[in-house]
Amino acid sequence: MSTFAGALASGLVVLDGGLATEIEAHGHDLRDDLWSARLLRDDPAAIVAAHRAYFDAGAEVAITASYHASYAGFARAGFSDEETTGLLARSVELAREAQPTGRQTFVAASVGLFGVVWANGSEYTGDYADATDEMIATEQRARIVALAAASPDLLAIETIPSGREAAILGELLTEVDVEAWVTFCCRDGDHLSDGTPLDEAIRAVTRIGRPVAVGVNCTPPQHIASLLDRARSATDLPLVVYPNWGRVWDGDAYEWHGAGIEGFATGLLDDWRSRGAVAIGGCCGIGPTAIADIAAWAQAFR
Repeated sequence: MSTFAGALASGLVVLDGGLATEIEAHGHDLRDDLWSARLLRDDPAAIVAAHRAYFDAGAEVAITASYHASYAGFARAGFSDEETTGLLARSVELAREAQPTGRQTFVAASVGLFGVVWANGSEYTGDYADATDEMIATEQRARIVALAAASPDLLAIETIPSGREAAILGELLTEVDVEAWVTFCCRDGDHLSDGTPLDEAIRAVTRIGRPVAVGVNCTPPQHIASLLDRARSATDLPLVVYPNWGRVWDGDAYEWHGAGIEGFATGLLDDWRSRGAVAIGGCCGIGPTAIADIAAWAQAFR
């Protein structure tokens, strides 16, 4: 069986787009602390349909609906730890259900940042002043172990806004035997949301050598070129990018503000590839149409 690392070595890999974006496009209201993870219980068929839409558009990787699925978050909603473990495993099963036959695709189990535990805005700032390293490690270890046990093709450790969390994740990834990428959420062309330089965070998370790729996600597209250059200065690993649509998220109102884009121009994709990106997709606001455009563009390099 081909590994994700092997696919990266052989050419461009097309990622999916925003899972919640596609689910909301079909009428679901996700404005609560569990976000799309709530549908793991309430409407799993909607998750399968969203994954399938991206596969049909040409995506080769489905990122599971476990981004907001934390033990602490589900506990506040009345779920036991056993139920949470089951729902995390279910997220992988649903992505598997959507996989097409006849071509190589992968399921990446999403491990969102520690801030989703609180859902209080720290997701977008990386301000973990009230959390000890042990608190962060305990929650993230539980999620990583549970998702790894569900046998995804890899883990997508994503939207990490904190340099301190990056260092902790680098240690936690030594405890499981599964491929993983780690991607960071950045506030500008140089820094994570908490102000840590991207190259410093990459060195922290890769110092023990566990990730098979690193990069940036849920960051406005205008910052990607600079961030890719900074990432390349810190590592020789394959680079992953899946930006959002460039609008600003209001965590209190659970809505986006400002102007944005719904896809990426060919020239932009060419530039990202020239700077080392070998896995490209989209995050919030980027739907199946944009992923189909990326897939069509990628064919020229195969």
